[in-house]
Amino acid sequence: MTRRSLLSSAAAAGALAGIPEARAAATVQKPNVIVIFADDQGYGDLGCYGSPEIRTPNIDQMARDGTRMTNFYAAPICGPSRAAIMTGCYGPRVGMNTNLSPKSHLGLDGRETTLGSLVKPSGYATMAIGKWHLGDRPQYLPPHRGFDSYYGLPYSADMWPFHPMMPKLPNESPRMTAARKRAEYTGYAGEGRVLPPDRQYPDLPLIENLETIELNPDLTKLTGNYTERALGFIRRNHSNPFLLYLAHNMPHVPVFSGSRFTGKSRRGIYGDAVEEIDWSTGEILKLLRELKIDRRTMVVYTSDNGPWLAYGVDGGSAGPLRDGKGTTWEGGCRVPGIFWWPDTIPAGHVCSEVGATIDLLPTVAEISGAKPPERIIDGRSLLPLLKDPERGKSPRSEHYYFNVSPFGEPPTLQAVRRGEWKLRLTVGDGTLGPAGLYRLEEDVAERFDRTKLEPQIVEDLRNTAQSFYDRLLKDVRPLAG
Repeated sequence: MTRRSLLSSAAAAGALAGIPEARAAATVQKPNVIVIFADDQGYGDLGCYGSPEIRTPNIDQMARDGTRMTNFYAAPICGPSRAAIMTGCYGPRVGMNTNLSPKSHLGLDGRETTLGSLVKPSGYATMAIGKWHLGDRPQYLPPHRGFDSYYGLPYSADMWPFHPMMPKLPNESPRMTAARKRAEYTGYAGEGRVLPPDRQYPDLPLIENLETIELNPDLTKLTGNYTERALGFIRRNHSNPFLLYLAHNMPHVPVFSGSRFTGKSRRGIYGDAVEEIDWSTGEILKLLRELKIDRRTMVVYTSDNGPWLAYGVDGGSAGPLRDGKGTTWEGGCRVPGIFWWPDTIPAGHVCSEVGATIDLLPTVAEISGAKPPERIIDGRSLLPLLKDPERGKSPRSEHYYFNVSPFGEPPTLQAVRRGEWKLRLTVGDGTLGPAGLYRLEEDVAERFDRTKLEPQIVEDLRNTAQSFYDRLLKDVRPLAG
C-alpha cells in the first residue's frame, strides 16, 4: 500500500468513527529520516558506482530498491561538508570555510537551523551518531544543536596523538609506531613533516551527549559501536517519528575495521572499512523491515567528500572522476547519493540530475511538514525529483563549488555548474575570472578545456557566478565564538 493510500484509509476510518478527517489523517505517523554519511569515501568505492574490488551488496541493493544519483555533490573537505548537510547552506554562508581544529573556540552558530532543530518541533526524536566536526566545545555539540542525544567523536579520527606528523619521541607507544609504519607504507604525502606546536593534537575524546567517556578509543570497534547505537535508537523510537544522523568516521584515515571484516576485502584495509559500513547499512535496513516501518522511512546514503588521495592505498577511488578530496575537480566533490523510501521513491532508477547535500534539509522539511528556516539557505527540496526521477528536474539551475579559505576571509568560489557545463573560476579582489570550461556529460574526467570554443557559455556562467557571489558576500554569517 502506498503512503497516499495509507492517508486515505486513515481518513476513511476516522470518518466512520466520527473523527474529523484532518485529525484522522494526522494519526498517520510522519516519515522517519535516516542519513548515513561516510567519511572520505570516493565516488568509485561502492559496487553500484563501479568499484571492481569492494563488495557492497547491501548498499547496492539499497540502490536497486531506490534511486541512485550520479551527479550528487558535497563540499571538498569535512567541516564545510558537515555544515552543508546539517544546514542546507554552502559552508561559507554559515562561516564554515575550512575545518575546525581540536579545542577551537569556534562552532556552528545556534541560530542556524540544523536537521535536528528543524524536525523537533514536529515531534521527532533525534539522535546524532559519529563524527560531528562543527565545534567540539560542549556548547557546540549536537545536544545543543537540535539533537536529543549524541554518541561519537567531535572531529576526525586522525586528530589524535597518533598522527604520523606528530613529533617523534623516545620510547613511543605501539600505536604511534604502527601509525608511522602505515604512513610510510602507503606513501602518505605528509610523511616526514612535523606539525608545529600550536597544531599538535590532544587525546581524542569519545563523547556521549556532553560527557567524554573514553580517550583515544579503539577505532577497530567504532563502526560496530555506532551501528549498535543506531539500531538501539531505532528500536526505542519506532512507534514515533525519528531522525537519525549516522556520520561514520570511516573510511577516513586512520582506517580500521572490526575483527569480522579485517583482511576480508580485496581492497586492503580501506576496502575492509567500506565493507563494514555496508554491513552496518544492511543491519539498519533489515531492522526497518522487521519493525515494519520501512515504508515510512527515508534513508539517504552519501559521503562528505571525495577520496583522500594523499594517503595512497589508504585513500579511496574517485572512479572516472578527476582528482580527490581538497579540490573542486569532480573527484573532490561528486559523491554517491542513494535515496531509499519504499512506495514513495521509485525503485531501480538512476538519476543524472544535479543534487547535493545542501538539498537534504529542505527535502526533510517538505516530507516532515516542518517549518523551513527563516534564514537564507542554498538547498532546494529534492522530493519532486525523487518521486519522479525519470522526468523530474533538478530544483536548482546552478551548483557552486567552494574550496577552503581561512576563517574570516572571503569564500573561495572555484567553479559553477549549469546543466552539462562546468566553469572553473579564479577569484581576485571579489572579481571572478574563467579558469577552464568543461562539458561534463562527454568529459567527466575534465580533461578538455572548451573555453576558446564556447566564449558565450563562459561569459554567461561567469556573470551568473559573479551575481551569486556578490549576493552571498552580503549574507555570510559568522560562526559562534
